Amino acid sequence: MRARPARPRRASRALALGVGSVAATLVLAACGSNEPAEEPEAQETEDGTTLTAQWPLTGLPVDGELPKRPVMVVKVDNSTASAPQVGLGSADLVAEELVEGGATRLAAFFHSKLPRVVGPVRSSRATDIGVVKPTDGVLVASGGAPATVNRLRQAKIRTVTEGGPGYSRAGDRSAPYNLMMNLRTLAKEVEPATAPAYLPWSEEGEKFSGRKATSVDAQFSPSRTTSWSFARGGWTTTSGFSADGDAFRPDTLLVLRVRVGDAGYRDPGGNPVPETKLQGRGQALVFHGGEVVRGTWKKGGPATPIELRTKKGPLTLPPGKVWMGLVPTGSGDVRF
Repeated sequence: MRARPARPRRASRALALGVGSVAATLVLAACGSNEPAEEPEAQETEDGTTLTAQWPLTGLPVDGELPKRPVMVVKVDNSTASAPQVGLGSADLVAEELVEGGATRLAAFFHSKLPRVVGPVRSSRATDIGVVKPTDGVLVASGGAPATVNRLRQAKIRTVTEGGPGYSRAGDRSAPYNLMMNLRTLAKEVEPATAPAYLPWSEEGEKFSGRKATSVDAQFSPSRTTSWSFARGGWTTTSGFSADGDAFRPDTLLVLRVRVGDAGYRDPGGNPVPETKLQGRGQALVFHGGEVVRGTWKKGGPATPIELRTKKGPLTLPPGKVWMGLVPTGSGDVRF
């Protein structure tokens, strides 16, 4: 992709939830199959013109007003125990982050479409502060360690934990891998807010040009590597756990090399809990259309959006779905 001068974007309208967790009675029920995700209807003004906006998580145009709901970020387990993951196929953006024991967890962003079932839902990490904060949205997680909960509260991250609206337990799974979320139910319980563009988007139709790269191995730890292959205009993972026909298939892979520190506590198994520092700057790789462009990323604070650059200037992403891999600079590696 060519670098170009930065330009102003029209802010996208969305909704948000009040600070803190939303409490409600937990419905214990088995989750049914996913139904077609809801999509917004085009809106017209009084003079008959069609309103246009930009989806904040994909950069794609939308006819009419954006739906009256917030960006919802669901923490999803990413291990064999979680199989099959459900709902990821409707996500706009998915971030993969390192957790304890060398495993990873997904932060699945939903806004343009809402599947009826997403899960299995797992707990939050301090890493989520920098990931979720720029959306001014809602973090959906089963709960969290006291230290993490306190930090999320201090950062004013809006959270919905187990017991909140939309949660249920699937009868065909074992705990803790049976907690599911109905985002359509949750969306009815939240209040308005604004969601700005999450990433720097290119103009639709702008050409992406880089070095050929049709396969990517993103190593998060010695025990976890996420592999992707490019075919038929999109990327497909060969190391995922999604249900058949419900996998997340991004248009672009964004790999950010990040520092990882110690969150300051251990999990019940005695493993130290890592914390990804999504702040500061580092190397970036953008994979799109079977090609790759190298650059750098910069993020000033938790609420600050990610900036991308090459030596020639600002770097933007083609509109579409994005997988964002937060790959450690120490234990991690990227091969393509």
